[in-house]
Amino acid sequence: MDLGRRKAIKTIGTAGVVAATLPILGFPAIAQNRPLRVGIIAPKAGIAGTIGECGLQGTLFAVEKINAAGGIAGRMVELVIEEETNPKDSIERLRKLVLQDKVDCVQGIVSSGVSLAMGPAAEEMKALTIYWDGTTQDGVDETMAKPRYVFRSTDNECEAVMASLLVVKHWKGKFKTIAGINPDYSYGRNNWAAFQALLKKFGIEFTVVAEQWPKVGTLDLTSHVAALKAAKPDMIFSSLLFADLPVFMRTAHSAGLMEGTRFAFPAAGFQHTALKKEFTPEGMIFGHNTLYFDHPQANALQKEFVAYYHNKTKDYPHWEADRAYFAMQAYKAGVEKAQKAKNAWPSIEEIAAAMEGVKVDSLGGPGRMREDHIAEQTFYQGITTHKNKYDFPTLGVVDTMYSDQLQKPPGANFWKWIETAQIKL
Repeated sequence: MDLGRRKAIKTIGTAGVVAATLPILGFPAIAQNRPLRVGIIAPKAGIAGTIGECGLQGTLFAVEKINAAGGIAGRMVELVIEEETNPKDSIERLRKLVLQDKVDCVQGIVSSGVSLAMGPAAEEMKALTIYWDGTTQDGVDETMAKPRYVFRSTDNECEAVMASLLVVKHWKGKFKTIAGINPDYSYGRNNWAAFQALLKKFGIEFTVVAEQWPKVGTLDLTSHVAALKAAKPDMIFSSLLFADLPVFMRTAHSAGLMEGTRFAFPAAGFQHTALKKEFTPEGMIFGHNTLYFDHPQANALQKEFVAYYHNKTKDYPHWEADRAYFAMQAYKAGVEKAQKAKNAWPSIEEIAAAMEGVKVDSLGGPGRMREDHIAEQTFYQGITTHKNKYDFPTLGVVDTMYSDQLQKPPGANFWKWIETAQIKL
């Protein structure tokens, strides 16, 4: 929060200089030379606190680069940061940002529960809103069928689809019984259902021997691990992704659950540096979503950001940083596209329309915003190895897929799409 405020002060101090250079930059002089205000709603405490902080670093990195290059259509960017908590309070913070702070755009949101509740409120307020995450099938099919002002991330189920494909690719014929331990809300339930649907699609015969549904935030997983061990599955699929994931891994290791069991963790990248080698085995299918920090063929932008992040935090980033960076760049692309077409400052409606179809380079690779307001991005997963310079596992071989192979096309039903899609392994 303090860092965001310092940046806001710096932005305001340089606004006049930027306004004076607008014609040189190719943007016509406009009346609205005040900074663009972007509201950020992100978790800063609790089990998702580290995720929100990583996203904020992606936002700050994007804003630093944008402002250093002259801003968005010649206007500096100023951040106003609020905390994401429960749906009710988060929606009140959205209202504050729009009505009191007069922000031009709102970005953020990690929780599916918050995104489902906030979407209709943002549409009603005509608040241009770009989600970092939290796009579940319930939100796509039920509450946000045709949004005008809200733009969403790739489907949350993309990582489950990719992990399922890697299970088939690497382990077909090597397991007969499966078990799941997944968070007890729409994300976990959809991931587990998608995994089973894809096994059936590819003709994998299996028997479910255990299903565990810990509540979000549960940090005593002893009974869940004991139930899994008693079931003796050949393979365990888990979409745990918050602070409960390292706890699960430690508990499972201590209980001997790792011995002879295969694991698929489609969203483990959220906690990658907390999953130490001492209790996180090699040979797991491990998802990094849209940013794998140690990619051997990383582009210059990713390398710059990883160094920036490590210098500031002494840690290594995960995909929420990429989602935040993508959101800011998609907004920039939409504003500048609309401004160029109008040759004047565009309205919120014109910016929203211009964002449809924009393509940007994000930290994890190329992405675009579909016409139905759902992002397309590049995904990374693979099998873990201990052969690296870190105290946590990385990927031995990196599998890369673009999300047009992992999420349903516009207008389709996710579950019917799984049945009919021509998905490549």
